[in-house]
Amino acid sequence: MVSQWTAGLAPAAALELRGGFDEDAELYQRTRPVCPPELFDDLMRLAGLARGDRIIEIAPGTGQATVSLAECGLAVTAVELGASLAAVARRRLAGFPAVEVVTSSFEDWQPPADASYDAVVVCNALHWIDAGVRYAKPAALLRPGSAFAIVSCGWARPADAAPFWAEVQQDYQAVGFRGSPPPPPDQVEPWHFPPLGTAGFAEIACHRYPFEMTYSAEDYLAQLSTQAGTKELGPVRAADFLDRVRRRLDALGSPALTATFVACLTIGIRR
Repeated sequence: MVSQWTAGLAPAAALELRGGFDEDAELYQRTRPVCPPELFDDLMRLAGLARGDRIIEIAPGTGQATVSLAECGLAVTAVELGASLAAVARRRLAGFPAVEVVTSSFEDWQPPADASYDAVVVCNALHWIDAGVRYAKPAALLRPGSAFAIVSCGWARPADAAPFWAEVQQDYQAVGFRGSPPPPPDQVEPWHFPPLGTAGFAEIACHRYPFEMTYSAEDYLAQLSTQAGTKELGPVRAADFLDRVRRRLDALGSPALTATFVACLTIGIRR
């Protein structure tokens, strides 16, 4: 689930797309799903973390997960590539003095010489990190026994979903959207450390968390506009795609939409 989408992208295209989220920081903040609280409770327990522990968060975006991590009492250094995304995150996390948001790519960022961390966390972003760095650098930053927590979140479509969710696939197909329709929740496979990651980390846990989020028609369209798959279409096809979906929603009276997601938490312990 973590790297499936970017697996079909050329490295140069992936680099360009990962910077595109910064163009839509406010929409990103308003419409991106936030994983359920029990995921963060399990993260704390399974990673052996306690209030006051220091962690690195890779690519926090506008801080959807960072807020939850801060509410758990963690001291977070959040390393975000996009300046606009980082600015929104700083605004949202202003009430947590133990949280620092650094504007940098994770590949380029270097911690202070005397820094020590109890875990590295990444939510919905591991696939954007250079393959030569995504496991090696967390391993280098952590002492043996510390945790690397990887969270991913994928769309799903249950059997009893509203007809819209099946019908909208026609719009994806019409513009040549890459990828497959969302599977039923029970077919969203858990993510496990690949061979590249098991050299530095021993996987100890993997849990799934189905959840739902309700969007207004406008917020759903805004969410679609922020997705990398939509941006990959290019301006003309992306506009066509969003217009098709808007017309479909208008014909239905612009209803509220209940979207289904499955989050996955995988924990590896530094060897």
